Amino acid sequence: MEEILRTEKLSAGYGGKIIVGDMDITAERGKILTLIGPNGAGKSTVLRTLIRQLDRISGNIAVLGRDIGSFGGKELARTMSILMTERTDPELITCRDVIASGRYPYTGQLGILSDSDRRQVSEAMELTAVTDIADNDFSRISDGQRQRVMLARAVAQEPDILILDEPTSYLDLSHKLKLLDILKKLTRERRIAVIMSMHEIDLAQRISDRVICIKGGYIDRMGAPDEIFTSEYISGLYGIDVGCYEEHYGSAELSAVSGEPRYFVISGSGTGINIFRRLQREGIPFAAGVIHENDLDYPCGAALAAEIVTERAYEPISVEAENRAREIIKRCERVIYSGCPFGSMNEGNRRLLQYAESIGKLKSE
Repeated sequence: MEEILRTEKLSAGYGGKIIVGDMDITAERGKILTLIGPNGAGKSTVLRTLIRQLDRISGNIAVLGRDIGSFGGKELARTMSILMTERTDPELITCRDVIASGRYPYTGQLGILSDSDRRQVSEAMELTAVTDIADNDFSRISDGQRQRVMLARAVAQEPDILILDEPTSYLDLSHKLKLLDILKKLTRERRIAVIMSMHEIDLAQRISDRVICIKGGYIDRMGAPDEIFTSEYISGLYGIDVGCYEEHYGSAELSAVSGEPRYFVISGSGTGINIFRRLQREGIPFAAGVIHENDLDYPCGAALAAEIVTERAYEPISVEAENRAREIIKRCERVIYSGCPFGSMNEGNRRLLQYAESIGKLKSE
């Protein structure tokens, strides 16, 4: 892939104090590079250094093979677009005017747009789905629309590199997904290199081509998402000591309710997840089983159940596992059946259901 930005031994910070040091970063055309890490780790400081808002303390930044310091202001603006988290509130200006300002690196001193400039503005509005609000007052649109307008402005600059600081902050789920979908289109269709920071690690896991983890003043690890987003590593990176990060779902789970299980949940095929989480919310310790280790219910059950009875993937439920589950059922107040289907691999759970019914403990969901 074509390398578009590289740093060597870069140190970033304020007033001569290093916040993040000794960074070797590479961004490639058509790829999304995401910075993650705890609050205060220095992600925004790194991005502000890459865009020359902050002077680098030491090291090199090369863009398109040239030192970034050799770029003039307009030349850099034609190469690099920026979308930071600061809220801008220009008055009496339309969304179209905001987007058109992205063309100023290409215009003369009077800022008069050519037909080509207007086409670029129209294409940017269409790509970011803001054409229908182009003539609205920018100060009177929603946060989600505002982010897309600012992204359209950045796109209108026709950059090689797009840098974004927490671009999904303050957006609802729908607008988060729309914005990230647009970023993917930009990398695929325009071959832009995207460098951004994110707090939502579940979304970072899904959209990133490469991830940089910042902690303790340095790059702690970098790699592909499947190398970064493991339960063990993310828990260590963020210092998670309550609850856990679940790598299969790419999400966090709260702590299991400790104590002797009051309920036993018979489930499978994902039918138990909502039950597990509801019991956890209600503060009820529960047991679950028998769950195969490749079942959709397994990660959540393993995180939230006080006890869990498992079976190896693709193996029929063993007599040992079934007997262990029966012993737990005897101690529980009631058994919840999630309505999951039964087959040859989990026939033991059907027998557990019949047993629970025979001793008067069954409750169906």
